[in-house]
Amino acid sequence: MNITKEQEAKFKKLGIGTYCELALFVPASYEDLRLHNKLKIHEMQLIDATVESVYKAPNSIQVTLYVHNFSHTITGVIFRPKPYMMHQFKVGERDYYYGMVECKIGHCSMNMPKKVTNVGAITPRYNSALRTDSMSALIKSALTKENLEAEGLKEEIIEELLKLHFIDKNPPNLKELDIKTLNALKYTELLSYMKQLSAKRRYFKALSSTCSDYKEWALSLPFKLTNEQIMTIEDIKADFSKDVATKRMIVGDVGSGKTMVILASCVMMLPNRSVLMAPTTILANQLYEEACKFLPHVKTVLVTNKSKKMDLDEFDFIIGTHALLYRELPCASLVMVDEQHRFGTAQRNMLEKLVSSGDAKPHYLQFSATPIPRTQAMIETAHIDVSLITSTPFKKDITSRVIHKEDFKNLLLHVESEIAKGNQILLVYPLVLQSEFLEYQSIDEARGFWEKRFSNVYVTHGKDREKEEVLLEFSKRGNILIATTVVEVGISLPRLSTVIVVGAERLGLSTLHQLRGRVSRTGLKGYCFLYTNQNSSERLDMFTKTISGFDIANLDLKFRKSGDLLKGSNQSGSQFKWIDLAEDVEIVKSVKSDLSKRR
Repeated sequence: MNITKEQEAKFKKLGIGTYCELALFVPASYEDLRLHNKLKIHEMQLIDATVESVYKAPNSIQVTLYVHNFSHTITGVIFRPKPYMMHQFKVGERDYYYGMVECKIGHCSMNMPKKVTNVGAITPRYNSALRTDSMSALIKSALTKENLEAEGLKEEIIEELLKLHFIDKNPPNLKELDIKTLNALKYTELLSYMKQLSAKRRYFKALSSTCSDYKEWALSLPFKLTNEQIMTIEDIKADFSKDVATKRMIVGDVGSGKTMVILASCVMMLPNRSVLMAPTTILANQLYEEACKFLPHVKTVLVTNKSKKMDLDEFDFIIGTHALLYRELPCASLVMVDEQHRFGTAQRNMLEKLVSSGDAKPHYLQFSATPIPRTQAMIETAHIDVSLITSTPFKKDITSRVIHKEDFKNLLLHVESEIAKGNQILLVYPLVLQSEFLEYQSIDEARGFWEKRFSNVYVTHGKDREKEEVLLEFSKRGNILIATTVVEVGISLPRLSTVIVVGAERLGLSTLHQLRGRVSRTGLKGYCFLYTNQNSSERLDMFTKTISGFDIANLDLKFRKSGDLLKGSNQSGSQFKWIDLAEDVEIVKSVKSDLSKRR
């Protein structure tokens, strides 16, 4: 990009770095200095007028103007005038004036009329950190067809963008842009964003570029892998065969069988070592048990805060919590992080460095059970490879319902019935302690009712230091677990049939989906009840109609905009001004396709 030093300084003030981003600086309005023969009420307008009289009041000047272009007399009003303004209006003089026209009960006035000379011009006006003249000069010098072509924009897109900044005839209606113009803005915004994501991607030499076959191991399993599990494993197999260390994110819906992908990755990495970090002791222990069960020939070890110091060199597969970060780890050719969003970037990078060797890095796989919209997955591929697992090994049978106060009696009967069958119940409350600002009971207020009515009631929450022990105890002996969203991720509860979420409208749809995913893990008939004091909620009603996490992610986009993938900010607002990830799938596909052609 041939940006001059002067342009670079202006770009910095505007908070942009490219010509594409400058093109996206759409004018806030247009100064239309063409003469019209019709009065436009409550609009900025140019008039050709003769001054008939001037009256100076204490805080204003009132000027009677005869308007020639629509044969009408109006009053020009200048509030808190500066001394020089008195000389602008001389009785008998005819000039061009520009200002806002207002009409009330047959009388029209123009607020703050200013004398103009460039009659006939249509000038864009920008809300920016630059002065008006400086911004106009920048647009004229920098926003050219050649500059936009150099950044990869197609001719038809460039034409639509330039129409917004350089006006020939009528200025566009900024409140209701033409569909072609709107799509050009969306395309440009996304292209610019994905190019920046691509620029953040770093390539390193892989510690290992050999890959063992997984098919014999897959045939030894007591079940058949799903097509999407196999496709994801094949993606990873191709990654492992390259000299470049892979960075891949595997996003799988709740219960989609990500554990088998983790184990297959370990098999393919043999005879080289693999390391897996999980967010909780419970989850690390579950993954360790699965590895021992399905990889009996692989020397596997579990590392937690309670583990004794030992020489880890003799193990092929090291599974642990963040305790791994404080151990001396042997070199490993594969690093995997489960529920990656539960760890900070610094922690994930620290693990990678611990097992690296010189400039060479391990292959890196991160797993997430929080489905993302397909559009977002396509965008993220500019920065990291992405595999989606949207299907589950067996179809979950979960009935979801929104319930209210009047349904409580029937809810109690359901809880009694499920416990009688030997099933477990999860009750999720919004807060641990009472709050005057919330119209729902807290755990402390509600637990007495459930403990009095039922036996084997367990209670835990996020600040409970014993939560992992409580969850383990509950999984073995409990009937009811009362908790906050601490149980959202990780623990496997095969007997859990029902989840009841109190104040469900306060939670994001993805969180509700994670909570619902705790039930029906082994084919058990499941129930999800969303308790709310709201009379109606379109968001919750739509949630109950699907159990697909990827559909839920799209719904979440519609009701709550996505976060910023690039800068890590705007977690509840959108980083996009024009693109709608829930609706603009075709534009996302188009940008992704065009970018891949240029590589």
